[in-house]
Amino acid sequence: MKKRTRAVLCFVGTLLLMLLLLGVSIVQNSIYNNIVHQNSLSGSELFNIDANKGEGVAVGVVARSDTWSKIFDLNNEGITENNYQAYIYDYTVANNTGDEVDDFSFTFVFSEAAYLSSAWNGALEVHQNVKTKEIVDTVPDLRQFSPEKHKLETVSVDGESLIPMKPGDYFKYIPSTSMNALEMPIKPYEGTTPGLIMYVEIGKTIENSSLEIDFTFNRLLTSEPLFWVSLGGMAIWFIALIIYIITSVQIRRYQERHERDNEIIRESIETFSGFIDAKDKYTNGHSKRVAVYTRMIAKEFGYSGEELDRIYYVALLHDCGKIGVPDNILGKPGRLTDEEFEIIKSHTVRGGDILSNFKSLENAGEGARYHHERYDGKGYPEGKVGEDIPFIARMICVADSFDAMNTNRVYRKNFQWKRSSAR
Repeated sequence: MKKRTRAVLCFVGTLLLMLLLLGVSIVQNSIYNNIVHQNSLSGSELFNIDANKGEGVAVGVVARSDTWSKIFDLNNEGITENNYQAYIYDYTVANNTGDEVDDFSFTFVFSEAAYLSSAWNGALEVHQNVKTKEIVDTVPDLRQFSPEKHKLETVSVDGESLIPMKPGDYFKYIPSTSMNALEMPIKPYEGTTPGLIMYVEIGKTIENSSLEIDFTFNRLLTSEPLFWVSLGGMAIWFIALIIYIITSVQIRRYQERHERDNEIIRESIETFSGFIDAKDKYTNGHSKRVAVYTRMIAKEFGYSGEELDRIYYVALLHDCGKIGVPDNILGKPGRLTDEEFEIIKSHTVRGGDILSNFKSLENAGEGARYHHERYDGKGYPEGKVGEDIPFIARMICVADSFDAMNTNRVYRKNFQWKRSSAR
């Protein structure tokens, strides 16, 4: 029972530990997915064709080769030559990690004046500084920009509405989640490329501008080592539980079968000893009483469990040799002749011989052969002295003597025991 309780506590404790590890992995994963990561780039590290090949989530800005120029005569100065160049910039956002980028946005700060013309795959939150005042407005799709619907400062060149950006002005790119231009999420080792068209004064460049990207990951729980540790632990726990249940059932069946076998053995031995005792009405039940007394003595000497059962069975069979003694001698009410006494004494040798082949019941033959030996050497059949007498035979001798004195025999009454009183 104690072993079963310890096993149950062990299984419960192990399961709680695995669930704790699973909970820790879930919390760790949730914390990681809620962290806003940042990366800042500027100059050559930003305007580089290989800028998006770095580690983590990288961004690179690259101008396409197709371009054109226009005349910007905003003050009606009569300019006749093209003075602004159009650039198509691809802002490549590359996810170079094994995690999914769940959300991102980036802020682009201009180092030189420029005019925004168009953008795609996302919205622009534009920040303009106009006469010391910041104007902020969001344009969902710059390709469909209508100045009258926004509070931004704008200019018109050849019928095209443009948004002027001064040095220090910036826009925040907010990716689209529509099915036509899905920018999020970015799968592991994939990327997305929003683009913008802007005009920059010929001879100048915006390549000293800076960009800061903010992003969050959607790391799968299966990427957490503790998740696999807890999952593996629970798998082992489950297998161990099945093995334990199967083993426990088998052990229980074995114990039940063992108990049944012991019961059969006990009943068989008691039945056999009953045959022996039945030969003499005066000693009927003697073998069982001796077995009970012997077991009580053995228990006082520290024996327990199956050892006690074995000693009990050996004691039950101690008089089995009497089966060969004639009834008229066993039941003779008067004094036995020397010849008859020798026949009576022979039951110890006969019992030892009968039980000598009882290998599964250790010391059975010794118990039967030597239970009439005496410590002073005056017993029979061999006259053994002291500790030369097997211990089990000594215990049976004491129990046998006690029962003999405590019961009526054909040749005498039982002893009358008187309890001494202290004075």
